Amino acid sequence: MPNTDVPSLSTDTERTFTTRSFRAVSLPAVLILASGLLPVAGCNRGHSADVVATVNGHAIMQADLDKAYKAQLGDAAQQQQQPSQEQADSLRLNVLRELIDEEIVEQRATKMNLTATNEEVDAKLAEMKAPYTEEQFQQRLKASNQTVDDLKHALRRNLTINKLLNKEINSKITVTDADVANYYNQHKAEFNLLETKYHLATIQVTDQPSPQPGNLQGSKATNDVEAKKKIQALKNRLDSGEDFATIASNWSEQPETAPNGGDMGFVGESQLHSDPSVFTAVMKLKAGQITEILPLLDAQSKRPAGYAIYKLISRDPAGQRDVNDPRVQQAIRQQLRDVRSQLLKSAYLEMVHDQAKVENFFAEQIFKTDAH
Repeated sequence: MPNTDVPSLSTDTERTFTTRSFRAVSLPAVLILASGLLPVAGCNRGHSADVVATVNGHAIMQADLDKAYKAQLGDAAQQQQQPSQEQADSLRLNVLRELIDEEIVEQRATKMNLTATNEEVDAKLAEMKAPYTEEQFQQRLKASNQTVDDLKHALRRNLTINKLLNKEINSKITVTDADVANYYNQHKAEFNLLETKYHLATIQVTDQPSPQPGNLQGSKATNDVEAKKKIQALKNRLDSGEDFATIASNWSEQPETAPNGGDMGFVGESQLHSDPSVFTAVMKLKAGQITEILPLLDAQSKRPAGYAIYKLISRDPAGQRDVNDPRVQQAIRQQLRDVRSQLLKSAYLEMVHDQAKVENFFAEQIFKTDAH
């Protein structure tokens, strides 16, 4: 086979378990390499050694950084390869930047009285638990190494961020009938379906070194161990509610699709049949759902070459679609909204970051230590 919101457990509900964060927008999330946990050197400037950064005077603690690091990369005891000091510091810098951006956005939401209420959090938690027995739900929590309080914290953060984005960005995006007509006229062939087509997006991680991974972070696994760890970390983030397109843009190693948020366009059913495992997995999905981690086959040799996750955006039966078809209208409007939203979110995060007073003591310490 070539080439959000608030979390939910198992397709809907499992999301929020090993959560990390907001950046659809794209938070510069952790560089995913096989790594261990190394202590952070103490910081100067009179602040507590337990404080690694401040945002408008609010401290981000060493314990917060450690927890986020573990959530991204898993149990260090299971790592098969220890990182160099430089790799470990690089990983932590990325995680800390992510925590800083989260704090900036949450502070902004608080100022606008958009923090999710206890009632909203409880309602979302109940929705997530609905498909499961209490025992099944607790088993899933245990498997993710989180507690109900951890889950509630992640839910509150994601709900709060969504409320902020809806108010500041999504509510201001307008797609006109002329916009839809122009898009349709420029992409009319996409709506002339000779066979059932599946609108898919993908996140791929390969086990082969490549100088051009094609993602925003320049992230690349170089062997099977790294590839497995990276794809699992990305799956954890998807299950915790992060945006598929954002993850794909930043971390997918499919250079043809990563710049477009992993969007593969419409894939014909006959093409899907070329990889039985992908075909079987996609057939089980409803629109908006994602597959489990699947083996990625080399297009030529058909041998395993890495790992992939697919998202079903829509399923369209064969035939020509008219511009007035509700499915066409909805697909085009959503596409245009998503593109505009992604751009505005990126600009918005940069704007609020510039307006915040950030002190990154960990970064300063690394620079002072390594620049001499």
